[in-house]
Amino acid sequence: MGRQLDLSARTVLITGAAGGLGSALAQALRERGAYLALLDLDADALAAQADALGGADVARGWAADVTDLAYLERVMAEVRAHFGGIDVAVAGAGVLGPVKTMTATSAAEWDRVIDINLGGVWRALRAAAPHVAARQGHLVALSSLIAYVHPPLLGGYAASKAAVAALCDVLRLELRPAGVTVGSVHPAIFRTPLIAGGLDSPAAVALVRDFTGVFRTVELDAVVADVVRAIEHRSARLTVPRAHRATPFAAGAVQAVVERLAFRPRTVRRAIALGSITTATESR
Repeated sequence: MGRQLDLSARTVLITGAAGGLGSALAQALRERGAYLALLDLDADALAAQADALGGADVARGWAADVTDLAYLERVMAEVRAHFGGIDVAVAGAGVLGPVKTMTATSAAEWDRVIDINLGGVWRALRAAAPHVAARQGHLVALSSLIAYVHPPLLGGYAASKAAVAALCDVLRLELRPAGVTVGSVHPAIFRTPLIAGGLDSPAAVALVRDFTGVFRTVELDAVVADVVRAIEHRSARLTVPRAHRATPFAAGAVQAVVERLAFRPRTVRRAIALGSITTATESR
């Protein structure tokens, strides 16, 4: 749309706000002058976070579960009443889930990843959309580069993140007449305390070869800085690092190359053997 957002005195709502990325993003947005509505499961962490960011006039926490649409709708109304409106909503809550093969993954593990990573994004954006539309604001979903480059052993995660990208493409068209812009963010692997266990599991390390090449990890600060810029520019699609910016437009070709060069049969067999005993790990 070409309309940039000056974040000063704008209200930004973040789900998964107490997680590694969510808390760092909140700090960066507050430095831009944004008011912050912080949503997460951990009420105590949110209270401490809001105090550190300046208190209830500029940052307030709401304990919220992204699997509960009715509750999210009530929270959105409270946020609007407290701050006067919602200009930007960031759907950031998510889980990594099990690093396992499809046949080793239980139905409960699969359902949990899809319900939080996809269903949680849908619920958060659905609940926020009417309030954001009132301000002709911006909706953001935190996806992953894995939405476009699909490694084995992360079936639920890859499927959920790819679906989030598709959902944002649909919402961008549906909400354009209301003056709302929609963006999806696709970072490469970055480390936070909550996903360290999953990334350091034997299966993960064997699979991505100590996180080199296409799976080289990026710094959290770089992800946060790019997400803030994407919000300010109302970007439709962002990959981090920028070297991957062509990936969404050539996903099929990239996937074929990665399968041939990065996921050789011997590497995959070893990762599959290790992945059958790996436990689920949460991430945000």
